[in-house]
Amino acid sequence: MRAFVTGGTGFVGANLVRLLLQQGYDVRVLVRDNSCLDNLQSLEVEIVKGDLNDPNLLQQMSGCQVLFHVAAQYSLWQADSELLYRSNVLGTRNILNCARRAGIERTIYTSSVAAIGVGKNGLAVDETYQSPVEKLVGDYKKSKYYAEQEARKAINQGQDIVIVNPSTPIGAFDLKPTPTGEIILRFLRRKMPFYVETGLNLIDVQDVAWGHILALEKGRTGDRYILGHQNLTFKQLLQKLAAITGLPAPKYSIPYWIPYTAAWIEEKILAKLGKKPTIALDGVRMSKQKMFYDASKAVTELGLPQSDIDIALTKAVEWFTKRIKDEG
Repeated sequence: MRAFVTGGTGFVGANLVRLLLQQGYDVRVLVRDNSCLDNLQSLEVEIVKGDLNDPNLLQQMSGCQVLFHVAAQYSLWQADSELLYRSNVLGTRNILNCARRAGIERTIYTSSVAAIGVGKNGLAVDETYQSPVEKLVGDYKKSKYYAEQEARKAINQGQDIVIVNPSTPIGAFDLKPTPTGEIILRFLRRKMPFYVETGLNLIDVQDVAWGHILALEKGRTGDRYILGHQNLTFKQLLQKLAAITGLPAPKYSIPYWIPYTAAWIEEKILAKLGKKPTIALDGVRMSKQKMFYDASKAVTELGLPQSDIDIALTKAVEWFTKRIKDEG
């Protein structure tokens, strides 16, 4: 079985590629010309160059039976709204169209819990829940919602597609890093004197990779599956990091209006004057909501693993610590 993977240089994609190889798949990975290939070093994969919006993806996918469309543009900067739409929405439309014409038998499309939205008052929600798109915070979440609609259009036209919605993966190969990886890095570098009151659903990134393969094997066409595990407040996450590292966790939270004001000034005023912003306004807005989810459907129907979050955080800490040392 030959799998075509987009986003294989990224966090989830790199873990998925490794698992596919371990499971005996031949893997062909789509990478952009300017992609960092560190996450694919020494792996026996076929690399093809291209972009999600390239019309020649049909030829790139020739000979593959399954598609894992993991790639997505991630940004919380409001200035990137056009890029998010072009990559996530139009790119998904194009690659699914090319997959249909290339004879791909089944596609696993990697959406996100971002496309689902959040429940009221910190309520954990499942796959049946959907926030109105106008209530999704920021262009990234909206772009993932509209990209998922592209997948649904393709399903309605007869394509065999299963949708997976990872929550917040943690673990190794978080190269960019993700916002959660950035939190771990800031914690390790002792650059987090305060924290905001929020909440996340965490899952070992290797379990997310397994969720993709299990969705391929067991998922129902047209269904979506939340790939998540444990709901934690931000304070609980920091306490776990403190226990793992021996470093002190920040003791005090700060009111929402402080980071919001700082982010608003940076993005709305200073960015227009040429200063690169350091705090994403949409990121602060997201933090006002607890992003809790119920992944019991994926656990029950797919057999999604639920690995210990403390172990996953330990693996992430070890990976980031090594990178800090390598960077000098």
